[in-house]
Amino acid sequence: MKIKSINKEDVETLPFDDLAYIILKEKGKKMKTAEIFKIICELQNLDETTYENQIADFFTLLTTEKRFVQLDKGCWDLRENHSIKIEQEDEEDFEEEIVHSALEEDTEDNYLDETKEVDDDETEDDLKDLVVIDENELDDEL
Repeated sequence: MKIKSINKEDVETLPFDDLAYIILKEKGKKMKTAEIFKIICELQNLDETTYENQIADFFTLLTTEKRFVQLDKGCWDLRENHSIKIEQEDEEDFEEEIVHSALEEDTEDNYLDETKEVDDDETEDDLKDLVVIDENELDDEL
C-alpha cells in the first residue's frame, strides 16, 4: 500500500504506528525516529508544536509495537525485514549448555529416585568395607 493511494481523510485518521509501517514499507530502508515522525506530521497536517509534544510518545509507540525493530544509531525498520541469525559459535555454546544442563538434571534425578537401576559393580565396590555384626555380638559389646 502506498501513501499516495490513500485518500487524505483516511491518512489523517490513521494511527501513527500504521503510518510508520506504511512509510517504512514504502521507503524500503531504515529510518530515524524523527525522520519518520516528520513525515507523519506532514501527512496529517500537524504543526511543529504537536511534533515536539508527541515525538517522545511516538518513540515509545515504536518500542512497544512488535512490527518494528530498533537498529543501531537510533534507526528503525520493519521486523519482517530482519531475520534472527544465530552465529555458529553461539549455537554450539547453546547446544553445549543444554547437554550440560541435562546432565545436571540426570545427576539430581539419580539421587532423588531410588527406583533407578544401579550397576552391580558399583554396589559391590560400595559394600567391600561393610562389616556384618550379629545381634548377639552387638549385645555382648554393650
